[in-house]
Amino acid sequence: MFVKQPTTIPEQIEILKSRGLIINDEYLAALYLSNVSYYRLGEYWYSMQSDKENHIFKKDAVFSDVIFLYEFDRELKILLFDVIERIEISLRTKLIYHLSHEYDAWWFQNFDIFTDSLALTKTLANIEEEISRTKEKYIKEHFKKHKDDQRFPPAWKTLEQTSFGSLSKLYGNLKNTIKSKDTIAKELGTVNHTYLPSWLQSIAQIRNYCAHHSRLWNKNLPGSPKLLSKPPFDWVEDVPKQHEFQNLYIHLCLMKYLLNIILPKNDFTSRLSELFKKYPSVDPNALGMKPNWENEKLWKN
Repeated sequence: MFVKQPTTIPEQIEILKSRGLIINDEYLAALYLSNVSYYRLGEYWYSMQSDKENHIFKKDAVFSDVIFLYEFDRELKILLFDVIERIEISLRTKLIYHLSHEYDAWWFQNFDIFTDSLALTKTLANIEEEISRTKEKYIKEHFKKHKDDQRFPPAWKTLEQTSFGSLSKLYGNLKNTIKSKDTIAKELGTVNHTYLPSWLQSIAQIRNYCAHHSRLWNKNLPGSPKLLSKPPFDWVEDVPKQHEFQNLYIHLCLMKYLLNIILPKNDFTSRLSELFKKYPSVDPNALGMKPNWENEKLWKN
């Protein structure tokens, strides 16, 4: 039977010191351990250990570097959440507009235009849960006014309350013969329906990491977005290889590509660059950043 007793914060500090982590400011260490937690910070000091089985730290491993990594990652997620918000709102707007005109206001409940009925059923269940939780007055007034209508409110009401994950699943599940699926892809610079679903899936996953405050720094990311061989807009010349897709960089490139179309005069490049300058001890290689990423046409926009 596994038995593990809880430790106090002073005990946690002594454990870290006994394993070789240099702690020059115990007050600061106690402050972070009491507000962030031992195991959350542990995701950042893990790479500083020479013996991961016995949790022994490398020579010169310092607690202040752990804090730097944590704070860098926290600010990175704030930045990406802001970028993803732009992409999410654009996707939502285009889905509502194009599909409501091609079909009707309840297209998202039309099983005839989707490939996977079971997946749609699950998505609709998530949407129903999201609608039931909302405090928005216009949703409550809709149900009050239309008590006899068993459908969801129309797309322009319902999908405003729908998560990015559900939106990306709706788009990806549309049959490839649906005109709006290609129209939306073209408007977002991804030519046709072949590429955009995997991009949205990637971005939705990263959004979830940001929303749940999970580590992004030095994380192996799931998924493998499909890349266009000849993108119609500025892209990177130094394209990451398939085995590098687990790194964050290629996913940042996807976001930047979409953002350049949605918001041409954006400050994503400068904000990301400033973040690396603010935390010079953070190794950009941990995110898979290319040496001259700022000089790529994609990032100069």
